[in-house]
Amino acid sequence: MTICPEALAELNALLTAAAASGDPDPSAMTLSTVDAQGRPHSRIVLLKGVGADGLRFFTNYTSAKGRELASNAQVALCLHWKQLRDGVQVRVEGRVEQLSAADSDAYFATRPRGSQIGAWASLQSQTLPDRGDFEARIAQYEAEFAGRDVPRPPHWGGYLVRPDLIEFWYGANFRLHERQRYEWRDGAWQRRMLYP
Repeated sequence: MTICPEALAELNALLTAAAASGDPDPSAMTLSTVDAQGRPHSRIVLLKGVGADGLRFFTNYTSAKGRELASNAQVALCLHWKQLRDGVQVRVEGRVEQLSAADSDAYFATRPRGSQIGAWASLQSQTLPDRGDFEARIAQYEAEFAGRDVPRPPHWGGYLVRPDLIEFWYGANFRLHERQRYEWRDGAWQRRMLYP
């Protein structure tokens, strides 16, 4: 299943407008997951690509979010741009899957070296006894990879969210918002408007 072309075009237009608006982080989005006990968790991640197959982000597979994604592939995303129109939100729901090692390698190679080192040094979501421990791990990996490219750690890579729901929310005065929802139902994308 590919994203509805109309919804994909609108999402890409909004991302372009958000980037042009001066927003310091136009690709920031909330990622919501559910752990094995059914408890929901949300945090901000960066959207790193949108295509007909879905939306991409990258993280540590062994982090709390990585473990949650492994136990329940259903996720929700939300992008919010206050400065567009009278505010715009895009909500996405669907299933997540890991990207290929080649896709993860290709993106990792574009990251700043400090971020690459950080991917090795951070035991993401684990208890950090002292900031000095983290700094020592950073120094360890800087020394290990001195004078050469930093390879992608095996515990770090990308995810693809394959949407089955995309909703566009356009703010308006007096909370008379406009909502357009695209849903994959009965083997086809269906579009409908929702009351605000």
